[in-house]
Amino acid sequence: MSGLFEVPWSDYRPDLIDALGRTVSYTVAGFTGAVLLGLAVALLRLSKAWPARALAAVYTEVFKNIPLLAIIFLTYFGLASAGIRLDVFTAGCLSLIVFYAAYLSEIFRSAISGVHAGQTEAGEALGLGRTGIFGHIVLPQALRLALPGTNTMLVDLLKSTSLLVTVSAAELMSEGRLITSATFRALEVYLVIAAIYFALCYPLSQLLLLLERKVRSGVPLSPWRRRRLRAARALLAGEPVTDVPVKEASA
Repeated sequence: MSGLFEVPWSDYRPDLIDALGRTVSYTVAGFTGAVLLGLAVALLRLSKAWPARALAAVYTEVFKNIPLLAIIFLTYFGLASAGIRLDVFTAGCLSLIVFYAAYLSEIFRSAISGVHAGQTEAGEALGLGRTGIFGHIVLPQALRLALPGTNTMLVDLLKSTSLLVTVSAAELMSEGRLITSATFRALEVYLVIAAIYFALCYPLSQLLLLLERKVRSGVPLSPWRRRRLRAARALLAGEPVTDVPVKEASA
């Protein structure tokens, strides 16, 4: 153990920083795409048209039951053999998107279904259309219900970017493999890479837990909702509303 830390890390610091940036890029692009696709699939699952429901169900079940590593190989190597060549970043992000969208669609579908039907009836009584009911009543409540599962998927996606080492995606694990090949210090290198992943995932998971607690306690997160809440409290107290625009106060 005395010769454990002998890798000249200062020589590899720029490459590690670049690899860290790529890992974050894969995470942000993959999660954003997975949320959008997952929400679309969830809405199809809740559609009244059975072909849409069947198509969404097939997509969900297929990608939930195929390993992410197999999807990465199919996207990067399989499509290339069929004449569709994607660069590493596009193939990696696409693999993460289609895989995690299947799980997020189930989370979103469950959350939307969990909003009581009386909320929709109340919106109809107020004269809101289907779009207004979904956007102003159903979706905000569904987001609160979906937040814990969505946060878990985000942390899991960040860790799963390490599987992109199989296509030399130049993220953290790929850089670790290159350093190991140059130094033959596998234990030390992969301990450091694991520590970097922990330093990314643990603070992120704690921040997401804090966000969940704030949302669960009813704390308004957007400035617009905070202004509306202050205006409502001022009206209930009989005080003049001074910090809310006229349109917002009268809405």
